[in-house]
Amino acid sequence: MTTAHQGACGRCGSGPDEALEGAGPDRRPAGAVTVVVADDHPMWRDAVARDLTDAGFIVVATAADGPSAVRRTLATRPAVLVLDLNLPGLRGDEVCASVIEAGLSTRVLILSASGEQKDVLEAVKVGATGYLLKSASRETFLAAVSDTAAGRAVFTPGLAGLVLGEFRRMASGAAPVRDGEALGLTERETEVLRLVATGMSYKQIAARLFISHRTVQNHVQNTLAKLQLHNRVELARFAIARGLDTPPTPTGRP
Repeated sequence: MTTAHQGACGRCGSGPDEALEGAGPDRRPAGAVTVVVADDHPMWRDAVARDLTDAGFIVVATAADGPSAVRRTLATRPAVLVLDLNLPGLRGDEVCASVIEAGLSTRVLILSASGEQKDVLEAVKVGATGYLLKSASRETFLAAVSDTAAGRAVFTPGLAGLVLGEFRRMASGAAPVRDGEALGLTERETEVLRLVATGMSYKQIAARLFISHRTVQNHVQNTLAKLQLHNRVELARFAIARGLDTPPTPTGRP
């Protein structure tokens, strides 16, 4: 990341189980995105927390090891958990799995120095919404946190294709379905679902189907609710497993 992450921040707790003062839900500004940062390197952890705070996010806690990352996330229930993979006590993928299994609405963004295929796929399999390398710029990182909070899958360039390819490999033996009607989806929701499964962005989907960006978002949220899924990564995996990753023919309907 940028030089902003090369120094420690005096405003952020550096202890392994440190919740920041005023982090309770009654003290949070309306609409603020709350974040927990978990990394075992104090200078990096504090600098990431500082960048988030300066950008208007609310860092409700920091953690230096896996067990405290789970405890702080369960206690503060942030919108996003920014999580390193190499944590003492519990690995990042184990922390992610614990948070997901607890039923929180918290979404997980992995921020790691590793771009190894095994690490990326394991993180996504246990429920991470995104995976970003630590070499990313400050601007890319902050945008990734916002996208993660909104449920949009975020991957360092080059990793998205890897993830979708693995989903297709895993789904190769699954029985396909012809359309989304049996799933309770409308024809338009099924069209959007097919395009999500190809890795297209909301903007690209809107252009393809001749509808607005907001309409695409609404269809995705409705589909997530109907299928009882939590984010675009799960939605793509679901669609691929059922053979719904073939782009539809645009019809021009809203």
